[in-house]
Amino acid sequence: MIGLQRGAKEAVPGTASRQGGLHLGLSLFLDDEGGYTTVAVAVALLVSISLVFAAASAEWVMARSYEVQPVADAAAMAGANSVAAYATIARVLDACVLSLGLLGVTVFGAGLVLSCIPGAATFGGSVCDAGRKVLDARRDFARSASEGLERLEKVLPAVVVANSAACVAENARAQGLPYVGCAIPFPVESQSDFSSLAAEISSDEMDKDAEELRELSQQADAAKSLADAARLRGWTADCGGTPYCLEERATTLAGLAGEGNPHYPSEEGWGFGVPLLRARAYYAARAVQEKPLDSRVEELTNSAARSAFYDYALEQVRDGTYAEHEDGTVQINLPELPHNVEETKASSLYTDDLWPCTGEEAGTVLHSSPACPGATGSSAGRASLQDLDAGAVKRCETCGMDLAAMGAVAAASTSTDNGFEHYWREVVAASKEYEAARNKQADAEKDLRDKAEDARSSFERAVDQLSVVRPRICPPGAWGCVAVVSRTEATTVPTELTASFLSSGELPEGSAVSAAALASDESTAENNVLASFFDGVTSQGTGSVLGGAFDGVCELWGRLLVGYGSRYDSASASVGDFLDRLDNVFGGTVGSWLRGKIKETVAACGFEPVDMRLMKPALVGWTRVLDQSGYDAAGKARQMIEALPPGASSFDLAKTLGVWAADSLGYGEITVAELTIPGTDISIPLTIRLDDLLEAS
Repeated sequence: MIGLQRGAKEAVPGTASRQGGLHLGLSLFLDDEGGYTTVAVAVALLVSISLVFAAASAEWVMARSYEVQPVADAAAMAGANSVAAYATIARVLDACVLSLGLLGVTVFGAGLVLSCIPGAATFGGSVCDAGRKVLDARRDFARSASEGLERLEKVLPAVVVANSAACVAENARAQGLPYVGCAIPFPVESQSDFSSLAAEISSDEMDKDAEELRELSQQADAAKSLADAARLRGWTADCGGTPYCLEERATTLAGLAGEGNPHYPSEEGWGFGVPLLRARAYYAARAVQEKPLDSRVEELTNSAARSAFYDYALEQVRDGTYAEHEDGTVQINLPELPHNVEETKASSLYTDDLWPCTGEEAGTVLHSSPACPGATGSSAGRASLQDLDAGAVKRCETCGMDLAAMGAVAAASTSTDNGFEHYWREVVAASKEYEAARNKQADAEKDLRDKAEDARSSFERAVDQLSVVRPRICPPGAWGCVAVVSRTEATTVPTELTASFLSSGELPEGSAVSAAALASDESTAENNVLASFFDGVTSQGTGSVLGGAFDGVCELWGRLLVGYGSRYDSASASVGDFLDRLDNVFGGTVGSWLRGKIKETVAACGFEPVDMRLMKPALVGWTRVLDQSGYDAAGKARQMIEALPPGASSFDLAKTLGVWAADSLGYGEITVAELTIPGTDISIPLTIRLDDLLEAS
C-alpha cells in the first residue's frame, strides 16, 4: 500500500509497508481528518473515572486511618472526666471537714467569751456544748469521709475504664469500624493521704477552761451584786432617800448648798467619796455655827458637848479616805462616829483633855464651859472625862458635864431618823460591805483574766490542729489518663468505590495513643458548687441542737463553707462578724479582751481560700504521663496496644491492662460520708451514684 505521510508532498518508497499497522491502530482513536474517534473518547472517560474512584478510595482509606486518633483523644478525655468528678467530690468533702472544724472551734470560742461575762456564764455553757457537738460531728464526718473517699478511689480506675471504653464503643458504632480500647489512669493505684483529714480536734482543754471561767465569772457576778446593793444603800442614805438623807440634813441643819452639798439623781456616777466630802463640809460648818440655843445651864452644857463632837467628827472625817485603784480594788475608810456612851468612851472625846477646870473648895472641878455659873474658882487647866471617871477631878453639879452628857449628844442624832449621824452611820456600814464586795470582785476578775489567758492558749492550740497540712489528694488518674485504641482488623473499602472499576481494597489495622490530664477551668472561678452543696444539705430539715438558745451556727457554717473557695470572704472575717454579734460583751471586760484575742488568733492562722475552680480534662503528651509514672513511654504504649483483646468488654480490658475492676460496677450507690448539719439534729448520708460517674464522660 502506497500512501503519503501526513504533511508529505510525495511518496516515500517503503513507507506503506512500515506504517500500515500503525495507521490502522491510530485509526481507532483518530479519524482521517485528525479528530478523536468514539473509541478514543470512551477510553479516555474510562481511564478518568477509574482515576477518580481510585483517588476516592485512597482518600477514604487515609481518612479512616487517621480517625483512630480522635477516638483515642475522646477516650482519654472521657476517662479524665471521671477523675475530674472525683476531684470535685474530694474538695467539697475536704471543705466540709475544714469548715466544720473551724466552726466548732469558733462556737467553742464564743462559749469561752460568754463564760467570762457575769450573768451570761450559764448561757456560755450551752454554747460550749454546741461547739463540742459540732466538733463531734466534724470528727464523725471526717472519719466517714476518709473511708468513703478511699472506697471511691478503689472503684475509680474501673469507672475510668468503663467511661472511656463506652466512648470507644460509641465511636465504633457511629463510624462502623471495629475499634477497641480504653483509657488507663495513672497512677493506677491511689497515692492519696487522708490521715490529716481524720485527725481529731480535742476540746478537753477548752472544756476545762470554760468550766473554770464560768465558776470565776459567777463568783465575780455574785460579788458585783453585793457591791451594787451596798452602793445603792449608800447612795440612798447620802442623797437618794426621802424625806431625810445626808444631803437634805446638811441643807437643813448646816445650810450647805452647791459644791459642798452635791446631788446625784442615781447611784450611777456616785461613790463613797461623795458623802465623805459632804461630811467634811457639814462638820466644818456646824463647828463654826455652834452656839447655845438659850441661856439655860443645861443648854450651855449641850452646846459645849455638841461643839466638842463636831470638832472630833471633823477631825475624823478629814482623816477618812476613799480610793479606787486600776486593778478594780477599792480602799475606803469612813470613820464610825460614836453614838452611845460605850462608843464615846472608846474615842478621844473621852481621853483628850477637852474640858476646863477650876479650883473650888471641894477640889478641882470639871466644867462644860468657862461660862458655867459653877466655875467660881481660879482656872486649874483642862481635864478629860477619863480623869473625871478616875476621880482625878470632880463633876460640876451646876452644869453636870460628864460622860453621860457627852454620849447623849451623839446618841440623840444617831438614834433618830432626822439626824445627820443616823444617815452617816448607814453610809459607813454600806461602805464596809461595798469595800469587801468590790475587793472580792476584783480578786475574782483577776483570776478570771488569768484563766482567760489560759483559755486563749487552749483555743490557739485547737486552731493549730486545724491548720495542719490538708489531705494529699492523689487519686488514680491524678497524673493523667492514657488511652490506647486499636482498629483490630482490616476493613474492606466500600464496594461502591471499587466494584465497577477497581479491584477490592482494604483498610489495614491501626492504633493510636492519647492522654488527657486535669486543668483548672478558669471560667468556673466563681462557681457556686459549695453554695449549692450547702443549700442542698440544709434544706433537708430543721431542728436546733441548742433548743433555740443560740442562733447563727448554721449561718456561720454556710459562710465558712462557701468562703473556703472564695477569694472575697475570708474565714477570719466570718469568725469576726460572728463573735461581734455576741450580746453583753462590753469594752474593757475580760470577755471583750478574750474575744479580741480569739479574733486575732484566727486571723493569724491565715486560712486562705482554696482553689475551688472545677477541673476539666485537657489533651497532653502521653509520653509525659507515662514518664511521670516511671515507665518507658514507647515500651509501655506498645505493651498496652498489644494487650488489647478484640471484642472484649470494658472490664476485660481493665483486667488485661492490669487495672482492678469488679465483675460489674452496677448502678448502685456508695455512701461517701454521714454529715450532721451544724446547729441541727439532722444527719444526712452523702451518697454517690455510680451511674452518675459512669455518665461523667
